[in-house]
Amino acid sequence: MRFWSAGLTALALVGAIEQPGRAASLDDPVTPANVVNKIETLWEGEYEQYFDRDLPASVISAAAISQKLRSMEQQTGQRSALIYAMPRANDVEVVLVTAEGEPRIEVIPGTSQAAIDEAVKQLTGAITSPIQRNAVSYLPYARRLHDWIIAPIESQLRNQKIDLLIFCLGNGLRSAPLAAMHDGQRFLIEKYAIARIPGFSLLAQEPGNLKRSRVLAMGASEFEQTSNLAALPGVPVELQAIAGSSDRPGLWPGRSFLNRTFTLATLRQERQANSYGIVHLATHAEFKPGKPDQSYIQFWRERLTLDRIQTIDWTSRPVELLVLSACRTAVGDRNAELGFAGMAIASGVKSSIASTWYVSDRGTLALMNEFYRQLRTAPTKSEALRQAQLALLRGQVQIEGNELRGTGARGGTVFLPPDIAANGREILSHPYYWAAFSVIGNPW
Repeated sequence: MRFWSAGLTALALVGAIEQPGRAASLDDPVTPANVVNKIETLWEGEYEQYFDRDLPASVISAAAISQKLRSMEQQTGQRSALIYAMPRANDVEVVLVTAEGEPRIEVIPGTSQAAIDEAVKQLTGAITSPIQRNAVSYLPYARRLHDWIIAPIESQLRNQKIDLLIFCLGNGLRSAPLAAMHDGQRFLIEKYAIARIPGFSLLAQEPGNLKRSRVLAMGASEFEQTSNLAALPGVPVELQAIAGSSDRPGLWPGRSFLNRTFTLATLRQERQANSYGIVHLATHAEFKPGKPDQSYIQFWRERLTLDRIQTIDWTSRPVELLVLSACRTAVGDRNAELGFAGMAIASGVKSSIASTWYVSDRGTLALMNEFYRQLRTAPTKSEALRQAQLALLRGQVQIEGNELRGTGARGGTVFLPPDIAANGREILSHPYYWAAFSVIGNPW
């Protein structure tokens, strides 16, 4: 690896991510002062091309981002760092922006776009393989990605006592299980909260205030046979745990709608009639190859495709957080990754939480139940998700037979129906159960 030098040119930095038909300003050499705006401009073009519309972005500088990070630290108590990682033909470039000093630019030789693609594919495959669920076969690939993306800048992260990593990633990395990157001793999530953004200039940059929010929890446990979608028997328990029912309070105040009442019409009506800071959708969602009309969120009998997601009014009564608890992304496909990473800007919500692979019903229920507990007290959405992931990793959340046991004085026990009760103890510490989930968009 080598630190930035004046010899790097703009063509060397951004040539691999420039899109055909979109002009880039390549006249000036890359400097710490202009590198951020060059990356942001080019990646804004990628998302505009994918969604086929102009996006409300603005010119932004590294100095402006540093100032915003300082402001967020004052408001949340967490120190944030922005990391751009750009795989190219023969290396990877990593750009670090913090609240202090100029950006740091690292060029990582000995890797490439092809190597990144293969490492992410192998890491995801090793984590999700059912026959390796209790193994650590993922560690070599988790260590490799950490060595390429985090190790070159980790001393600076430690020196500045960073709490939150905000990743703005290039092709091949946008759907990588970042939380599972490993330094040989600890997972990345053990050291930092993590979020993904499509671009800082595309980000709703003010912190959210969810403490008094209500949640609209909707989902389906079964689907028509013609849809070829697997049943999700844990969804009724998930919705009840989050939003409660007429005879039992949930973790958050709100309403829930299941199966036949889980329709686009109901979503629209509830959005117009009531203010919900959180919308939780427990259903299949697919980020697929091709244009946005190929990716969708499944409702009871209809699909909301990604190109139509703005037909839902998410902004007149702003949604701070959209949670999709059963997603899958086509790993390695550029368009699927753009859909996944661009979820927040596509919908207009401030932040979203989604997963890159389907987690088991019990695992999703465990993670979501813990996340909503942590969201009550955590300083940011990213930290709430981190604490939930750590609770699974450390064995503080457990499923034994028909009992799901959470953390804290109010952790209590969620009783599982027979069709999702575990045969024996399910080992939730494996990254299959927690590494798929990410905050996308505003991390605060």
